[in-house]
Amino acid sequence: MLAIRLPAEVEKRLAALARATGRTKTFYAREAILEHLDDLEDLYLAEQRLIDIRAGKTQTVPIEEVMRRYGMEG
Repeated sequence: MLAIRLPAEVEKRLAALARATGRTKTFYAREAILEHLDDLEDLYLAEQRLIDIRAGKTQTVPIEEVMRRYGMEG
């Protein structure tokens, strides 16, 4: 179960969409979350990696080395 507060304008838009399509606001909120959750997780992971690289906790690998490891030399 999840309860969220939305800005009034977003709530109005969501309600209008739900009325126009005969679906529920919950349906569209769920669809929006499912659509963007992967992107949010990827962004968080990338930000964490950058923090780790800058802190010296993680090292980078040059693209040439990665290509060589996988037999993709040009």
